[in-house]
Amino acid sequence: MSSTTRTMRMGVPSWPKYALRITFGVIWMIDAVLKWLPGFRSSYMSSIMGAGMGQPGWLQWWFHLWANMQHPAPTFWAYLVAILETLVALAVILGFARKVSYIASAVFCVVIWGVAEGFGGPYASGASDIGTAIIYALVFMCLLTLAAYTGTDRYSVDYYLEKKISWWHKIAEVGGQVQEQPVTAPVVPAQRSTAIPATAALPATAGPADPAMPLVPVMDDAEPEPVTH
Repeated sequence: MSSTTRTMRMGVPSWPKYALRITFGVIWMIDAVLKWLPGFRSSYMSSIMGAGMGQPGWLQWWFHLWANMQHPAPTFWAYLVAILETLVALAVILGFARKVSYIASAVFCVVIWGVAEGFGGPYASGASDIGTAIIYALVFMCLLTLAAYTGTDRYSVDYYLEKKISWWHKIAEVGGQVQEQPVTAPVVPAQRSTAIPATAALPATAGPADPAMPLVPVMDDAEPEPVTH
C-alpha cells in the first residue's frame, strides 16, 4: 500500500482549515433548516417552473424535463432536497468521507444551479449575478484541493475511521494514504559554561578552624629549629 507523507510548515497554524470547513458546514445547516419549513414545500414547484421563464428557446427542453419529472410528486422532491442538504451539512461539519462528500456536494450544487436557479439567468438587462449554487460548488472544490495538500483533518470523523478501517482513505483522502509526520525542532548547540563546578577542589590549608585566628601554612620539609636554654 503506497503512502504519502505530508508535513505542515513550522510556524503555520492548522486551525484555519478546520474553521473554514466547519463554518461552511454551519452555513449549509442553516440552509437545510430553511428547507424543512412549510413555506419551501408550498412554493417548491412554482420555483422549478418559474426557472425557465425568460430563458432562451434552446434551453426550454431542459426546464420542461425537470418540471414534468417533478410535477407528479412535488412534496417528495421538496423533502428529498431537504434531506440531501442536511446530509451535506453534517458531512462537512463532521468531516465524514470528505473526498466523496465534496465531489457529490459540488455536483448537487451544479444541479441546483442549473434547475432551480436557471443557470443564474436569464441574462437580460438588469441581471446582477450568476446565482449562489455555482459559488457553493466552487467552495467544495477548493476544500477538496485543500484536503489534497494538508492531508487528514485531525478534528474529523475520517481521522478516526482511517485508524480503524484500512480502506477508508480511498473515499476520504485525495491520493494515497496520508501519514502524519511531526516536524522536529532544530537542534541548538549547547553553550560552554564558564561557571566553576561545585565539585572543584579548593587549595588545602592547615590551621585552626576558627576564622578569627590566622592560618599558618604547614611546611612538611622544614627541619625543626634547635632548642636553646
